[in-house]
Amino acid sequence: MKKLTISIILALPALCWAQQAGPTDATPSGTVSTSVNFPIERLQTPTTSDLYCAGFLGKSISKDKFVIGGLESPHSTRFVTGDAVYLKGQGYEAGREYTIVRETTDINQYEVFAGQWAAVKAAGQPYEELARVKVIDTRNKSAIARVLFSCDTIVAGDLVVPFVEKPLTAFHAPMRFDRFAPQNGQVSGRVLMAKDFDSELGTGGKIYMNVGASQGLKVGDFLRAVRTYGADLADPVDSLSFKASAADPTQK
Repeated sequence: MKKLTISIILALPALCWAQQAGPTDATPSGTVSTSVNFPIERLQTPTTSDLYCAGFLGKSISKDKFVIGGLESPHSTRFVTGDAVYLKGQGYEAGREYTIVRETTDINQYEVFAGQWAAVKAAGQPYEELARVKVIDTRNKSAIARVLFSCDTIVAGDLVVPFVEKPLTAFHAPMRFDRFAPQNGQVSGRVLMAKDFDSELGTGGKIYMNVGASQGLKVGDFLRAVRTYGADLADPVDSLSFKASAADPTQK
């Protein structure tokens, strides 16, 4: 499942579809260009942390390789950059790099939209990307690795998978954003969940969608996130606004 960094405020549930636009694009017919409907937005270039700490939805990962502790165990139970960790399993190679991931679950089981967890389950298992490690010793029953870069703390039981380089996203000049653009018939999908089970995100937030490379998306593509006004009707608090009077007392 492709990870995306968005540059607009997003509150689940939301729909996304592909868009292509630049700051010098011609104003569409039937519109007048202003800063309200065509604002120029600066785009945040993804960092190394954005790429390798995003997490993902995917197929279940084998649990035959995992972390069993560290040099300071049992006095230390969480490990970060620079620490030595012990890895259980077969096939480790000295000098090779691996990624530490965690199979995650939302202990609150709170659904941002009806049917969310069924949709997530259909798309895959949520995983958190925790760290990148390098195996430095394989002479004992468990391999020893040094944590090269950590996104979050590692604990015993976290899983180990081969490290894979990810393509970088190049800098993009400021883009003219068409706020009221109609759907364009390109690839569209739904935001299923967000990193850390967040429900409201801003610039730099990570979302997991039910579309990806299989639908033709590629690294560097831009997508628009939208939400209908009707979605607020499902929220017991937000729906109160629909019941409030919008009229002015002086209106006849």
